[in-house]
Amino acid sequence: MAKHNDTFPEGRSVRLLRVGEQFRHILSELLARGEVHDELLTSTSVSVTEVRMSPDLRHATVFIKPLLGANEEAVLKALRTNTAFFQKEVAGRVKMKYAAKIKFLPDQSFDEGAHIEKLLNQPKVRQDWDGAEE
Repeated sequence: MAKHNDTFPEGRSVRLLRVGEQFRHILSELLARGEVHDELLTSTSVSVTEVRMSPDLRHATVFIKPLLGANEEAVLKALRTNTAFFQKEVAGRVKMKYAAKIKFLPDQSFDEGAHIEKLLNQPKVRQDWDGAEE
């Protein structure tokens, strides 16, 4: 009998994606409701763009982006200072064998997308695009 493996091409399973999405929703809710006792985090709108879980579900890498990218370093510092609070809250809401350790990182995908857009709009590249459409 063939073994059925629910994985995506990136190597992440459906379970890892589902748990990561649960983490994302919980963290977003905590930040949106201002449940963190940190003045900077309650006054700044922070988006949790993605949560990547380790295969053993013991580590969660949380990618964040403050609104308009403002005060990104200060927001990251505040999130990292309050990591224990977030871990406790998530562990209480997600039923797992172990409480995952949370690591906050800035989401660079928006910056990378803007960089690619800038490259594609350069006159020399635009000329190639316009010639291909003919």
